Amino acid sequence: MKLQRKNMLRACTLGALVVSGALVLTACGSDDNTKSGDGTAKAAPAAGEIKCDGAKGKLLASGSSAQKNAVDLWVKNYMAACSGVEVNYKSSSSGEGIVAFNQGTVGFAGSDSALKPDQVEESKKICTGGQGINLPMVGGPVALGFNVAGVDKLNLDAATIANIFNDKIKKWDDEAIKKLNPGVTLPSTAIQAFHRSDDSGTTENITKYLKAAAPDAWPHEAAKKWAAPGGQAASGSAGVAAQVKQVDGAIGYFELSFASAQGIKTVDLNTGAAAPVKATGENASKAIAAAKISGTGSDLALKLDYTTKAEGAYPLVLVTYEVVCDKGNKAETLPTVKSFLNYAASDAGQKVLLENGYAPIPAEINAKVREVVNSLG
Repeated sequence: MKLQRKNMLRACTLGALVVSGALVLTACGSDDNTKSGDGTAKAAPAAGEIKCDGAKGKLLASGSSAQKNAVDLWVKNYMAACSGVEVNYKSSSSGEGIVAFNQGTVGFAGSDSALKPDQVEESKKICTGGQGINLPMVGGPVALGFNVAGVDKLNLDAATIANIFNDKIKKWDDEAIKKLNPGVTLPSTAIQAFHRSDDSGTTENITKYLKAAAPDAWPHEAAKKWAAPGGQAASGSAGVAAQVKQVDGAIGYFELSFASAQGIKTVDLNTGAAAPVKATGENASKAIAAAKISGTGSDLALKLDYTTKAEGAYPLVLVTYEVVCDKGNKAETLPTVKSFLNYAASDAGQKVLLENGYAPIPAEINAKVREVVNSLG
């Protein structure tokens, strides 16, 4: 009884932390947001929806900061239901998460891009008799947050975004921006473009989008490390969002929940569809639904279409993978890994995503994720 109460208190403490907003993002490294747009708290799933299945002890995980808000919600609900279990997800970056996974220090890693062949090969040293695989678990739009005094709505296309981050468009009243925003009074304020300082899957996804949708304006290869000249760097999605929130004239990229948590306005994308597309979980889901599985066997890596012009489809999306061993997981953490990821991939776990600005993984793909999770050894 005492242990159960202790874990309930721990879950309640986490719940208190996650609703305290931007101060916690900076001071504690937590990027969570458990409230809806009207400020009401989201209901946790009933305990019966979470199967603990022999989970026990502490499970360490790390990686993508883009999925931190989602994982914090899952952890809060999961720990409230499973007495005696502690899941600790360290928000760092996709690159750091994969390094930690291949060093064997975490049970799973979060990454906004699938494992590269050399990373899979390296994982075989840790995954005895198996290898690291990619399980798509969190989807969502990469929002372009902006802070321009007097401007509440902003439309941009891929080429203009590329030229902003390439340091070629330097003022907010540039003709290219004015052309996309008729009737909007744009100031001559200098553009302050913020990008990630750390190797980031979010960076890789926005550069994949720019490379695909505006190849003439974006000469750089898609990569986790930022390559464009100019701009200012900040650590993690929370760091970029904090700078955009504070600096007049700022623009930066981060997962939508960071914008929602801090009240940051976001860019609508001019994709060539009839109307510019807003960054929402629903619109990101429309783009992710067209993704194809490019992995083989138990690996469920996805290939996204960043150039879609489908009505209402927001193409600047990322899918965050949980990277796990298909075989050779540590015996002491395997039950918790399977139990926790089964909840994350459940209907209840995915519903939490949509309620908090993320995009659920399409049902057909998510069913395969659950099959693979159950087969982990």
